[in-house]
Amino acid sequence: MVIWIVFAVITAAIIASLLHPLASGRVRVNGGEADAARVYRDQLLELDRELQANEIGRNEYEYARAETARRLFKASEPKREERQRLPHPRHPRRWLRLAVVAFLPLASIGLYVLVGSPDMPSRPLQARLEEPGQDIAILVAKTERHLASQPDDGRGWDVIAPIYLRTSRVVDARSAYRNALRLLGPNVHRLGGLAEALMAEAHGSVTEEARQVLEQSLTLEPDNPRARFYIALSMEQAGRPNEARQAFEALAKQSPADAPWLPLVNEHIAMNGGAKAGADPAAPGADPSAPGNPTQQDVARAETMSAGDRQQMIRGMVESLDAKLSEDPNNFEGWMRLVRSYAVLNDKDRAAGALKRGLAAFPPPGEQGRQLLALARELGIATEEATQ
Repeated sequence: MVIWIVFAVITAAIIASLLHPLASGRVRVNGGEADAARVYRDQLLELDRELQANEIGRNEYEYARAETARRLFKASEPKREERQRLPHPRHPRRWLRLAVVAFLPLASIGLYVLVGSPDMPSRPLQARLEEPGQDIAILVAKTERHLASQPDDGRGWDVIAPIYLRTSRVVDARSAYRNALRLLGPNVHRLGGLAEALMAEAHGSVTEEARQVLEQSLTLEPDNPRARFYIALSMEQAGRPNEARQAFEALAKQSPADAPWLPLVNEHIAMNGGAKAGADPAAPGADPSAPGNPTQQDVARAETMSAGDRQQMIRGMVESLDAKLSEDPNNFEGWMRLVRSYAVLNDKDRAAGALKRGLAAFPPPGEQGRQLLALARELGIATEEATQ
């Protein structure tokens, strides 16, 4: 009932604002005509005074008087013609007022019935929180309300932390993981999640704090490939290619031959001047002529370069791969390498652009598109815009 009262008040205010200009049925005469007449009368009185004082002659007086009268009539004539052209004010304005009063409320009600939902019952926030269904936003809001009243519920923080991370709320994810670790103690999943949140907050860089969290994770699970990969990546980002290559090679040796992360590890081995683990010249992925693969000459030349020159050479190879994929986008392994390479170079914008172009060639419903999306999530690259 309250909503209809509000609608009635708003409608009345709008109608009043529209009727106000039509409220008067009289024609207002411009005051300029009266002002002009007053000026010319003053001029005639001044002429009479000058004649009596013998300041002007009779002929000059008659001429000036006639000219003043002519100007007075000329100034008055357009006003009279304008008033004659005006329509009768009463009846048209009356119909216009009736049209505004009748049409506006009827049109508003009809439009609301057509596009609104007058029969839908209201559902307050509390009711939605009690029955959230599959609405992830309501589930998060419900959990946040619960944690606000019970901040020592470690299980709640443990549940909501990965949701924050998946929805790119990295600051909230970092705080949630820390609360879960404080209340429930460390485990591999919580430490790995905190490290990912810290890296996402740093736009893909493995910060010193993230590296310490990963090393703590290795004390619980020494063979954790994710933690070992990111620790090796931190060495690469710090400009220590030899240490990074050795760490990546050690990870490749401990990994099964069909491990899904092995191609990524091999790419980093090659980018840091090494040979891919288990590379077979006959294997498709080891073809030196494949776009983006370093040749033996590139590897040999990289070993003699400084860190800066080596980084410049790597960037040139990545840009060359990008250009080749623009000409021939039907190269799934090439898109995988390009996305990884831009992520390693800490160029998130180009990595996201490469992901979007790769998904245009290999859409997400397919297996290859899903692999591209999985790689992007692994590297901390936003996938929302790429899938739109």
